[in-house]
Amino acid sequence: MFRGSYVAIVTPMLESGKVDYASLQNLVDFHIENNTHGLVAVGTTGESATLPFDEHIDVIKFVVKCANKKMPVIAGTGANSTEEAVFLTKNVGDCGVDGFLSVVPYYNKPQQKGLVQHFTHIANASELPLILYNVPSRTVLDMHTSTVKELSKHPNIVGIKDATGDLNRLNELKEALSDDFLLFSGDDSTGCDFLNNGGHGVISVTSNVVPAQMSKMCEYALAGEKAKAKQIDDKLQSLHSALFTVPNPVLPKWALYKMGLIALPNLRLPMVLPELNEQIAIEQELKNLGLIKE
Repeated sequence: MFRGSYVAIVTPMLESGKVDYASLQNLVDFHIENNTHGLVAVGTTGESATLPFDEHIDVIKFVVKCANKKMPVIAGTGANSTEEAVFLTKNVGDCGVDGFLSVVPYYNKPQQKGLVQHFTHIANASELPLILYNVPSRTVLDMHTSTVKELSKHPNIVGIKDATGDLNRLNELKEALSDDFLLFSGDDSTGCDFLNNGGHGVISVTSNVVPAQMSKMCEYALAGEKAKAKQIDDKLQSLHSALFTVPNPVLPKWALYKMGLIALPNLRLPMVLPELNEQIAIEQELKNLGLIKE
């Protein structure tokens, strides 16, 4: 089930700060129309850190309803508290999601043995598949390959989203893990190379903006047509970089706003809108790709 281009979908916000469900419906429809292979609801790009439990759960349930079985939905249920991650996993496990994505606990910096216990507790909370998420640039902790190998023995832990951007890490994971353990890139700039070297998919921020291109790139790569995949990726490299000039999801939201896909580019504090020069830069990238008019 889990292959190809999965979008780490943003969570649109109203002026009041509440979730903009009309815009969220629009985004899900946009991804269905553009052949995105799957959705990740309320991952870290979906501002999971600033959504309280009730909203977090409601947004996941809403995305499942909007997707209406037209594509898989992975629920972001990670937290830096094991108890909170287990709570979220249990409370969305019966709403129609197809699996879970759980990030390495941020700030706490637990030992590797603590990571094993953390993710084991989460995996025990549901029979649905769990994908690990390693993003040391945001969590300040790297999950070692040996830890992933240990966790892969759990029948419910089926893959990892690796956002190190290090292709040597991909080779380590491939060598250490069974062939059926899913390897997703969480780094858009190196995602195509990740797939061309044996990865199974991407969980992508860029897919928020150019879903059709990202899904086609993944399809080519998974079919072994590496040159065609690379040709698409080369055209997107500037966009990949531009979207991360300030912390995600500031510029993806601004891009979607300028494209008319969400009503407002609002974020939850402490995230704030981009500066004028940052707005101009991302808008130029959108113009270069023909996504907005000059």
